[in-house]
Amino acid sequence: MTEPWPMLERWFAEAEASDPALYNAAALATADRDGRPSSRIVLLKRHDRHGVEFFTNLASRKARDLADRPDAAICLFWPGLGRQLRIEGPVTPTRSERSDAYFASRDRDSQIGAWASRQSEPLADRAALVARIAAQAERFEGREVARPPFWGGYVMHPTVIEFWSDGVARLHERQEYRRRGDEWTIQSLFP
Repeated sequence: MTEPWPMLERWFAEAEASDPALYNAAALATADRDGRPSSRIVLLKRHDRHGVEFFTNLASRKARDLADRPDAAICLFWPGLGRQLRIEGPVTPTRSERSDAYFASRDRDSQIGAWASRQSEPLADRAALVARIAAQAERFEGREVARPPFWGGYVMHPTVIEFWSDGVARLHERQEYRRRGDEWTIQSLFP
């Protein structure tokens, strides 16, 4: 059976070796209920045969979009390697245990920031955010910061994975894996 997972893991490992700080930065594209698209950068925290996973404020625009239309597309670009990876598929919320575990692994300032931020909502000025951060830091002083109930993760379950490699004279190599049921098909695409 042809599956994309070995190549996916090899590409992620080579990207991490090339750029450890941002190898997992991906453009996530969603659409609202009216079909208006939106994209932003997210950090993928897992990438394997179970899917690709990212975390966010569950009241953010991306979360609202996914509630209305639970399909998305992700694109990673690794210019130093001359590679691009595109992934499409349905998105589901992660289990709360996964969200708890990842939240606990974040540094304390990021945990406090998750409580303080009303992601995607209007912000009067930076001072208002600084005040919210200070209030949350005081609230959790001397104790663990629990995961907010409005913060969690999503898993994209790939149905399409495209591996794109830079080519001379813009004659790029493209291999597309497409899932049909439990099977994957692979085909080359014109550049």
